[in-house]
Amino acid sequence: MQNLRFPGSKGKLPLRLLSALALTSSLLAGFVVVNEAQSSEGLILFGGVKSESRLPYRFDFGGNANSWDRVRLRIPAKKMNLAAAQFAVSYPDYFKGTFNPEKIEVKVGGKKVPLTEVKWNKEARLLEIFPEEPVPAGREVELVVSDMRTSRFGGMYHFNCQILSPGDVPLLRYVGTWLVSIN
Repeated sequence: MQNLRFPGSKGKLPLRLLSALALTSSLLAGFVVVNEAQSSEGLILFGGVKSESRLPYRFDFGGNANSWDRVRLRIPAKKMNLAAAQFAVSYPDYFKGTFNPEKIEVKVGGKKVPLTEVKWNKEARLLEIFPEEPVPAGREVELVVSDMRTSRFGGMYHFNCQILSPGDVPLLRYVGTWLVSIN
């Protein structure tokens, strides 16, 4: 292999300079990937949830492992094709966090909606949220889960959203998935 030589150099400085530039650029690229992974939809390398099924979310206090936080699970208006008499949020068995049903609220268009009941079924890994009146179709919805204890270890967790429409056959209908990333 031939050394690159520049006028006035002894041959080694330019190679060291090129090595340093290569190392610096790879480190900078790594920082970009880390920042991208902390966005609300996470970094998906292979497979995962289709982009049209992903729902946005946000942690208010960073989403760190083994800590208390508040997560805002959002459902865009375009995803609310039907009115909702119930919201059901399921999560995987490897999520070891906790929820406080008394600290869960629903906001529609930024305004708090009164709830009749919130149930946390630990065995079924399901949060069931019942508004007093059905949430109309075509409205932006935010499920605010306060006093949430995040899982002890970080990772990516699929929180699935389903709704039950009023007067409908009592079957939950899939709305989308939040790819919740805990640091």
